[in-house]
Amino acid sequence: MNRRRFLKFAGLGVTALIMPAGCTPEQKRQAKRPNFLFILVDDLGWSDLSSSGSTFYETPNCDRLVKEGMKFTDAYAACPVCSPTRASIMAGKYPARMDTTDWFGAPQPDTAKDHWTKKKPLLPARYNDFLPLGEVTIAETLKEAGYNTFFAGKWHLGETEEYWPKKQGFDINKGGCHKGAPPMGGGRYFSPYNNPRLEDGPKGEHLPDRLAKETADFIKTNKDEQFLAYLSFYSVHTPLMSPKELTEKYKQKKKEMGLKAKWGKDGDRKVRLVQEHAVYAGMMESMDKAVGVVLDALERVGVADNTIVIFMSDNGGLSTSEGHPTSNLPLRAGKGWMYEGGIREPMMIKWPGVTKPGSVCSEPVTSTDFYPTMLEMAGLPLKPKQHVDGISMVPLLKGRKMNRGPIYWHYPHYGNQGGTPSTAVRDGQWKLIRWHEDKPIELYNLKDDIGEKNNLAEKRPEIVKKLTKMLDVWVKEVDAKFPSPNPNAKK
Repeated sequence: MNRRRFLKFAGLGVTALIMPAGCTPEQKRQAKRPNFLFILVDDLGWSDLSSSGSTFYETPNCDRLVKEGMKFTDAYAACPVCSPTRASIMAGKYPARMDTTDWFGAPQPDTAKDHWTKKKPLLPARYNDFLPLGEVTIAETLKEAGYNTFFAGKWHLGETEEYWPKKQGFDINKGGCHKGAPPMGGGRYFSPYNNPRLEDGPKGEHLPDRLAKETADFIKTNKDEQFLAYLSFYSVHTPLMSPKELTEKYKQKKKEMGLKAKWGKDGDRKVRLVQEHAVYAGMMESMDKAVGVVLDALERVGVADNTIVIFMSDNGGLSTSEGHPTSNLPLRAGKGWMYEGGIREPMMIKWPGVTKPGSVCSEPVTSTDFYPTMLEMAGLPLKPKQHVDGISMVPLLKGRKMNRGPIYWHYPHYGNQGGTPSTAVRDGQWKLIRWHEDKPIELYNLKDDIGEKNNLAEKRPEIVKKLTKMLDVWVKEVDAKFPSPNPNAKK
């Protein structure tokens, strides 16, 4: 018997031992560990939900989680682009520690000569374009403890099948492959999908609807078992596509609200300052309806009270390129940038019977923290050698105070959206960004300046010194890789 199968068998045995003999089915259900529904949305901005201040997008089901659980105002992705953050959730480690620092498919230093960045001052750091199989994922750990595990949607953690969900701890995979967006060659967000791990539905079937249905079906089938359902939307990533009726709805809403496009600039990129993109609004509503389908499924089959729901985005909203579909104001910039608009995310956790409904937490947390949090929630032993960069959020979810400590980012690459190679740290209210091009350090007091408009580096040299030292220690600890001078740089 191989290691994983043995451990899963052992996990089931342990679960059985904690059940008193002669338990009724209802007693067994009450005694079992909590289920998990993890919802990850792609490219969802911090300001995109109605509960976060949007007056154009309509997200009643996401807002429902805010009312029923805890909203985190200072939650962060581990990277301003997708694959690294997704890997950090699975492994509980910073991308820099695993060398998974860019989206999988971005140029390596020896292929940058064929990329639009070929004349930039720096060559990108080399990175792993896969989630290493040596990492014991949160799915593998829960599976070993007897959980049935399910994945639906975007994976984007390895080019070949050996790195796809079924090789990383998931029993079922609906749509997870190497692609970071709905594959070309089909209808993209509409069937036929041309996805090697998702059968086509009826022509015109909408992808968010399908992924929600698959997740709801899994929940129904496993209502009497322990389960992890991981719904990882392709939405609201490009291509910008929405059902025609929703696009028309938001065109009319835009007209009625008197909204018009308004633009600013960050670096050499224009940035959207008003949420008024009708197609994107339709994508938002479609995603939100799909969330509602899955939340309703929990209620319908009677497992909502024993299911922890986690909601997060993998990076900031897309505001500086590729259609510029959303605005992240009051945050600066967006996806691909080290500013708050690129890394601060909407996040909610509903833990029935534990987390106070409608509560709000302003303690900074990050995506590496999910792993130890979920293990503690399930009463399972922590794996400190695995989730070395994660801190359990359980005290916060129980309404207690906790100082999570500093949070780090390392993005030694050029983002398609305009961001440049950088490393950053947030400690308390202070955030320092160190650029790897020849640019001055930036220091912001996020408590007073959430929009990062006032660089205080010259005024507060003692804070710069402290945070710079913290960064120096951290990059050495994780063996972070750095960009190198580009011999072909434009003079």
